[in-house]
Amino acid sequence: MASVPIPDRATPAGPPGRLRERLTVPVLAFGGILMAFTQTVVVPLLPDLPRLTGASAGTVSWMVTATLLTGAVLTPVLGQAGDMYGKRRVLLITFGLMTAGSVTCALTSDIRVLIAARALQGAALAVVPLSVSILRDELPPERTGSAVALMSSTVGIGAALGLPLAALIVQYADWHTMFWVTSALGASGLALAWWTVRESPVKQHGRFDTLGALGLAAGLVCLLLGVSQGGQWGWTSPRITGLFLGCAAVLALWWWQQLRAARPLVDLRLATSRRVALPHLTAFLVGFGFYANILVTAQLVQAPRETGYGLGLSIVATGLCLLPGGVTMLLFSPVSARISMARGPRVTLALGAAVIVLGYVVRIVDSRDLGVIVLGTTVVSTGTTLAYSALPTLILRAVPAGQTGSANGVNVLMRTIGQAVCSAAVAAVLVRHTSSVGSARIPTLHGYQLAFAMAGMVTLVACAAALAIPGDRAVTHQRRAGRQSARDMESEGV
Repeated sequence: MASVPIPDRATPAGPPGRLRERLTVPVLAFGGILMAFTQTVVVPLLPDLPRLTGASAGTVSWMVTATLLTGAVLTPVLGQAGDMYGKRRVLLITFGLMTAGSVTCALTSDIRVLIAARALQGAALAVVPLSVSILRDELPPERTGSAVALMSSTVGIGAALGLPLAALIVQYADWHTMFWVTSALGASGLALAWWTVRESPVKQHGRFDTLGALGLAAGLVCLLLGVSQGGQWGWTSPRITGLFLGCAAVLALWWWQQLRAARPLVDLRLATSRRVALPHLTAFLVGFGFYANILVTAQLVQAPRETGYGLGLSIVATGLCLLPGGVTMLLFSPVSARISMARGPRVTLALGAAVIVLGYVVRIVDSRDLGVIVLGTTVVSTGTTLAYSALPTLILRAVPAGQTGSANGVNVLMRTIGQAVCSAAVAAVLVRHTSSVGSARIPTLHGYQLAFAMAGMVTLVACAAALAIPGDRAVTHQRRAGRQSARDMESEGV
């Protein structure tokens, strides 16, 4: 169904209207940072939650798994809902769900309620693709590139800020305080978005693909549940095997249904074209490479000094090691936009992947010295900024205006799946390379280096995939050929 532009409303006259217009980008960026912050704040709390809630460690791990599952499922669904019913309206709903989840976590110590509340917070993952679509619709072309680059970088910025701040709160205050802080921030984000963000002028009409949404949800739950729980349940156990077989069957039926739906949740014909499929593939691979940086670094620097390589740092100090990477992501987002304007976003994407690989080379060469560790982590974060900033721009150039929400939602989904697969792969590598330190089994330095090498190789493939994306010249040539063909057919009376 073709997108239907809605007449743009004039910017409200006077200082309040101009102020709201200027605040649109900062408010949306704040929402992206808050989303990533909300996803990571529970990490420092996980070791203590069994004692605080009376639940087992396996049950407590669902505080992370529930957010991952709902975020993956709802991101493409809310993206299409934004395209159809209004991106601002759906954005406010996601802020509301995120805030409601935080308030619920702050009011309870019941692990079942906590898991359900964290599932609500997973809806916040849709903030970034919805915001990118709003920026495309609202901003002039000369401002869109830098704004989208900043919006994409907020994922890493929020994660880098969230870990040390959450660790400080957990160390010096009651653990419920952390959720009261995220509740206040969420309420502020909701109020600011309601006041500053206008409804986008582009919508699509038609019936929402409920069957497609349910099918995708079932397939993703099977996939991500199998990936996230495989280490605990056993990769060859009947439950994991059944989940992966169920995922394959459900997604095969979903694919068949999507090709026949009048208004599909995901336009598969468009999504399988090189201009869209390759950015989605690269998002998966870069998501893998990005997450290994945080995951492995956090474990390595906290390893006891008795290992011969560990630094024995606290969780607060660990967060501070990751903080320079977050600052770098903020500083390099405008650089990414300039490179994309000068050379094209696929060059920026390939360059970002290459920088990530360089960062992992640094990590492999020396993972004992704190300064080198911080340097390598920051280099990987810099490459992630370049890559993440270019991905939405590639999607915006490849899809119609009325499908930006759903298409960017799928792209963010691919990053999320990449992170989930990375978590399982890193755990598998480290479990196979351990040594005894006292009464505990600790990963060896060689195991960490293998994890870095694996992440670097995956990101190298991402670099190759980025270079295979059709460039703007190829697209222009295709469009000119299409217009010439249409003129020829018209002249022949077809």
